[in-house]
Amino acid sequence: MSFLRRRKGTDSSKSQNLRCNIVKEDEKNNLYESPRKESYNSKKWSCWDSCCWFIGFVCSVWWFLLLLYNTMPASIPQYVTEAIKGPLTDPPGVKLRKEGLTVNHPVVFVPGIVTGGLELWEGHQCAEGLFRKRLWGGSFGELYKRPLCWAQHMSLDNETGLDPPGIRVRPVSGLVAADYFAAGYFVWAVLIANLAQIGYEEKTMYMAAYDWRLSFQNTEVRDQTLSRIKSNIELMVATNGGKKVVVIPHSMGVLYFLHFMKWVEAPPPMGGGGGSEWCAKHIKAVMNIGGPFLGVPKSVSGLFSVEARDIAIARTFAPGFLDKDVFGLQTFQHLMRMTRTWDSTMSMIPKGGETIWGGLDWSPEGSSFNCGAKTLRNNSINNTDQIPNINLANMKNVNYGRIISFGKDVAEAHSSKIERVDLLQDSMKADMLANLTNCDIWIEYHDIGDHRIKAVADYKVYTAGSILDLLHFVSPKLMARGGAHFSYGIADNLDDPKYQHYKYWSNPLETKLPDAPDMEIYSI
Repeated sequence: MSFLRRRKGTDSSKSQNLRCNIVKEDEKNNLYESPRKESYNSKKWSCWDSCCWFIGFVCSVWWFLLLLYNTMPASIPQYVTEAIKGPLTDPPGVKLRKEGLTVNHPVVFVPGIVTGGLELWEGHQCAEGLFRKRLWGGSFGELYKRPLCWAQHMSLDNETGLDPPGIRVRPVSGLVAADYFAAGYFVWAVLIANLAQIGYEEKTMYMAAYDWRLSFQNTEVRDQTLSRIKSNIELMVATNGGKKVVVIPHSMGVLYFLHFMKWVEAPPPMGGGGGSEWCAKHIKAVMNIGGPFLGVPKSVSGLFSVEARDIAIARTFAPGFLDKDVFGLQTFQHLMRMTRTWDSTMSMIPKGGETIWGGLDWSPEGSSFNCGAKTLRNNSINNTDQIPNINLANMKNVNYGRIISFGKDVAEAHSSKIERVDLLQDSMKADMLANLTNCDIWIEYHDIGDHRIKAVADYKVYTAGSILDLLHFVSPKLMARGGAHFSYGIADNLDDPKYQHYKYWSNPLETKLPDAPDMEIYSI
């Protein structure tokens, strides 16, 4: 038995030794195989892995720099800037304070188009939770969160030019209405801060905020904005020792305040009833900044195809992005439908026709001309034969009078070499077929028909005299509302009673300045 037990124990020890040897061999084999596996796996490093590592590296560096910037003393950025560029100069407000200047005349700011904030007071169900939140200005957060709802609430009624049913969007009040357009993009903030350096504060500064989407007279009809501006100016004069105000309008605000000065003089119900001496008693000076008194050509492209300068720049970075049905938003159609309800944009259509802006083969930039020529009073589409005698040989490729040209070759060619069809007559001969598209968003181009759209391009070139016909052609509802609120001609006789209507008040070519000989007017 003992022999058997010893034999059994010997066999078990041998088997254990055998197992250990096998394990050792396996480990040895693994040691030889593992480098091969690692080298094999390392060859599978993909471009996707590189991108992830790169993005992670950039984000890490960005957060580190942001943390460093927020924790460092406030004087370090200024120290670095001064080390690179030299000592910083004092802001204008500090310089004026050192010179002994203090508060004198109260100041009124009049913001321009799109620079004033707008907030929601009543909306549809999709705008729940947005009461008194900014729809325009600030972070524009709602534009990204709910773009269709945002466009619906930013649009006005296409028939009346006022609020659509169930929607009330109103201008933000106070200096914050237009101090910053968006985060980091100041409008009036720097000027307000510099005036504060010499003692100005809220009681001596007033932001004449208004809904810049509305026609000028409709701001009074809906919000009584013109009456509020009148009352606030009177209050500022009364509470500041009788000192008159200095008004600083910007961009379209220049036209809006020109309208106000005529409105305040006019008798009610059309005007404010202040009388002809109101401006002389209450306004020391008007300092216009970037005033489009005679209109701006880019407003035409904006109304015609929503392709203002900023949209054109965006399309160069992302060709075709705005044209297409992106995520079902139909971006261009929504933009066109929304902006064509903003009647204020029509206040900046070029005024004075070809007399001011030039014709097919001449313009003020291209040659000297007789500004007072009576033959140029006619602003119709067919007055090209009445232009003064100009040496066309000296005007090669200078055709600034052509506001819109379909094709570069047409833009540079002489008018005698351009074959054009009659925009109105040829298009009227066509059947009024609906413009069938896959777009669910209605725009006025849908009511024109394909043949008439082609006629717009076949007309080739549009001057300041013919763009009005063009806009009436492609956007009849918009221009019907605009025709009741704005005018674009030149007055032959300003004493004509018709020029007492408010539609002429924002056109300096068809209205008189206020009866205020001591009031100063500056244009910057």
